[in-house]
Amino acid sequence: MSDSGRALGAQQGEAGEQAQVDVLATSAAGPAAVRGGALRVIAYGVGALISAGGAALLFRQLGLANTGHYVTAVTVVGVVGGVSDLGITAVGLRESAILDQKGRSELFADLLGLRIVLTSVGLAVALALVAIGYASEIVVGVLFAGIGLMLQTIADNLALQLQITLRIGTIAVLEVLRQALTVLGMLLLVLAGGHLLAFLSLSIPVGVVLLVITAQLVRRQRSLRPRFSWQRWRPILMRILPYSAAVAASVLYFRVAVLMVSQLSDTRQESLFGVSYRIIDVLTLVPALLAGTALPIFSRAASEDHERLVYGLGKVFEVALIVGAGAALCIGIGAPFLLRVLGGAQYVPAASVLTIQGIGLGATFVGIVWANGLLSLALYRQILVLNLAGLIGIIILLALLVPDHGARGGAVATAAGEIGAALASGAVLMRRHPSLARSLRVVPRVALAAGVAAASLAIPSLSSLEHTVIAGVVYLLALLLLGAFPAELGDLLPDRLGRSLGLVR
Repeated sequence: MSDSGRALGAQQGEAGEQAQVDVLATSAAGPAAVRGGALRVIAYGVGALISAGGAALLFRQLGLANTGHYVTAVTVVGVVGGVSDLGITAVGLRESAILDQKGRSELFADLLGLRIVLTSVGLAVALALVAIGYASEIVVGVLFAGIGLMLQTIADNLALQLQITLRIGTIAVLEVLRQALTVLGMLLLVLAGGHLLAFLSLSIPVGVVLLVITAQLVRRQRSLRPRFSWQRWRPILMRILPYSAAVAASVLYFRVAVLMVSQLSDTRQESLFGVSYRIIDVLTLVPALLAGTALPIFSRAASEDHERLVYGLGKVFEVALIVGAGAALCIGIGAPFLLRVLGGAQYVPAASVLTIQGIGLGATFVGIVWANGLLSLALYRQILVLNLAGLIGIIILLALLVPDHGARGGAVATAAGEIGAALASGAVLMRRHPSLARSLRVVPRVALAAGVAAASLAIPSLSSLEHTVIAGVVYLLALLLLGAFPAELGDLLPDRLGRSLGLVR
């Protein structure tokens, strides 16, 4: 390509970049959040299906004992990844939304250096601890998986540029690509007769590929170099400490429930609660993706125009409420079928536990939207107070309910905690922005649609799967008839279809 052609391409890229950044400051914030959230959730669903195939390959190749070693190593590295972040990425994303291009690039470089150091320290500590109580093969496996974590950490930091400019489709493709490459690698290892260390090192080549692709996508918009400067890191860490503590309280939330149920009830109740928890734990990522996509939009609006913030929060709340209520409905009705497929008939008694926790999951969809609203306003101390109060509250409820009611008591406690967190976060936001209450007008319509759908349980002689399918269809039709869907959802559909469904006006 000629120099003039390269210059023109660079100018076009810069113009496209500027146009995308400008979306954060326009009334298109709500529609962009809806579309982006939908793309991320769809990508997560595709990735989950791909991962399920990979898990089947992995389990069959490694066998029971080595699968346990694999899970142990991956879990250790996963803890390192979570602890080394503790809100740094979320707060960095929030603050970058209100900076100009130069300031944003500098912040991302600071965050990249900080995450590299924290991840390195975390891995060193993890390796030292694992070396004390585990075989050398697991220690080496943790090292290999840790290198993969480092590569992913760097790639995720580079991808912040994509998120802040609302290139959500690109992020979704990268997420699916990571899962697809991992499963392809597993298939090749199975064909080659690979063993434990080969599978644990698979994240290294996958991480290299994703890192190279991500770097190529963002290299014209931000620095790819990390910056190591305590003087620059110190004010960042001081600002985010309250939020980091809040994230720590949130991480402990469900883990405390699992531990208290195991201590305050018998083995059977522990198992029933445990299988329900594992299902809900996986599904909790969906509302996080849905709401997290809109965080840059919220943050930019919070710094410039609170009317746009209210608009964006309201639209994402409406979508989160609709999806959350639908998820609670389908999990509640389909719990017996879901448990039978995942674990066999022995786990069906956990259906009532899963139904209750499904209600809590529905509240999580709404609660995460309000929590991101608080984050966009930099209300870190309020978030800390809410999360600590929620953690204390659930500990009290668990202590009161689990001894007499076992797994169901634990499910009631966690569901009540999620509902309480959603209500409290919403109340804090609406106290600051009373006009947000307008978005609550959709609540009666969604509740009515869910009630009509739940009435399908009165149809006799149907399996839980058949009841779930009927309830889901009735729920969607009722939402359409009641006009509960935001008009912005029509942007996701072809014009003719959107008009026929009443989503495009």
